[in-house]
Amino acid sequence: MAKVNIGGIKVGPGEPTFLVAEIGINHNGSVALAKKLIDAAHEAGCQAVKFQKRTVPAVYTQEELAKDREVPADIIANAIKRGVLASEAVARLTGSNLLETTNGDLKWALELTASEYKEIDQYCKAKGILWLASPWDEASVDFLERFKPPAYKIASASLTDVGLLRRVKKTGRPVILSTGMSTQKEIDKAVKILGSKNLVLMHCVSTYPAHPSELNLKTIGTLEKRYKVPVGYSGHETGIFSSLAAVALGACVVERHITLNRAMWGSDQAASVEPRGIAKLAKEIRIFERALGDGKKRVLESEIPIRQKLRRKTFFS
Repeated sequence: MAKVNIGGIKVGPGEPTFLVAEIGINHNGSVALAKKLIDAAHEAGCQAVKFQKRTVPAVYTQEELAKDREVPADIIANAIKRGVLASEAVARLTGSNLLETTNGDLKWALELTASEYKEIDQYCKAKGILWLASPWDEASVDFLERFKPPAYKIASASLTDVGLLRRVKKTGRPVILSTGMSTQKEIDKAVKILGSKNLVLMHCVSTYPAHPSELNLKTIGTLEKRYKVPVGYSGHETGIFSSLAAVALGACVVERHITLNRAMWGSDQAASVEPRGIAKLAKEIRIFERALGDGKKRVLESEIPIRQKLRRKTFFS
């Protein structure tokens, strides 16, 4: 099985697990918060962080954008300060420090600008950590190309978007494809479009948070056997033990959402891992990798004194 080179790091069987901390939209539209999450991922030992990029009018219908939505006042205020929302976007403040506004205002508030991504790009380079993103539409691929990302991540929701798959394929960059909420036939079609070269598949369950009974981690082996490409695991459950189990079952990439606090406002925060958790996960995975070994049975040097002391008889004397 061919390994995939992501930003100079080999990804595949026999290589150290590639750890991705998904920031996604947990930055809540704040570069300062994004930097804190990058710091936490870097300190934990992750090789990459991941964001999400959307062209709002292309991804959402006008009807969806017009829906009423309560949004924290500080997120809207910051969006106005950043220039992504006009001041008239501010609606009535409720008693819970939420603004009665629209879903569209929220979506725009959560999108980082080109200059903000440039700042993130420079920050990650200075830290020595890779960053990539999930583009949700073709224009977002064009937007991200200016930063020459080491790979593209395609979200489970976008697996059936033929135009997006072809646009990402055209860049020639490695692709990490999540397979949540997808049938086998849909995955077959996506892999046919993308090709198996420089492709990593991710087993994923698209519930937030996912219950242990839903995880079906044995699918990792099923995907690897069927497609002959490196397979990873993108988890949305609480806790870290299932991610360790995924590594034991052959996952060569582990991606988990990261947050400063699971109680923070946001749709993905509750299914995320806090800094101490992501650090523990990274540490345990590295210990786990050493414990897995190479599968060859041998007598260890450390076993010889015990063997000499306790074994009374041998087959070969």
